[in-house]
Amino acid sequence: MTFGTIVALFSAMVVLASIPSVSVLAVSTRSATSGFIHGVFTTIGIVVGDIIFIIIAIWGLSLLAETMGSLFVLIKYLGGAYLMLLGIGLCRSKSQEVETQEVIETSLLSSFLTGLFITLGDQKATLFYLGFFPAFLDLSKVSYFDTSIIIAITTVAVSGVKLGYAFMADRARLLISSKTRKGINIAAGCVMIAVGVFLVTKT
Repeated sequence: MTFGTIVALFSAMVVLASIPSVSVLAVSTRSATSGFIHGVFTTIGIVVGDIIFIIIAIWGLSLLAETMGSLFVLIKYLGGAYLMLLGIGLCRSKSQEVETQEVIETSLLSSFLTGLFITLGDQKATLFYLGFFPAFLDLSKVSYFDTSIIIAITTVAVSGVKLGYAFMADRARLLISSKTRKGINIAAGCVMIAVGVFLVTKT
């Protein structure tokens, strides 16, 4: 990989990660309702899922992809159900009059799994990367070192953009009065439920 290729790939990944999507909604929602650190862990889950798909796509592990086909379907349904439960929990959460930095208590593992399930629930991501990477490099000549560079580029580009969304959502949360937070939690819960339904019903 040349320096020009690295810059071009990084720029393309930043643009793609910046486009409003299900993952952006998830990161923003977790950060707005539970704090910036949860947006960070949701982002980590998304990046881990992307790395898994990138490795499968780059090394042409079609057999692995076929073998995991049924597992991806299971992950899709489990992930969808999991996100719907999280959404229901947000809708039912009580807004207490305590302080402006009030958050919904939840585990960091829960946020990580949210990002991971959203990514792995879209098994077509492998096909996307198979069609995306050839525009920048010859997949038949990719070395282990090239793969590590691509993973690094993806990690920096995707996490940088998603963390930006998480930070803005967290800052917005601090400006919201406690009186309106219940409505925000319900709206965020509906978003999570919608994301879960989307994962389960998509063909």
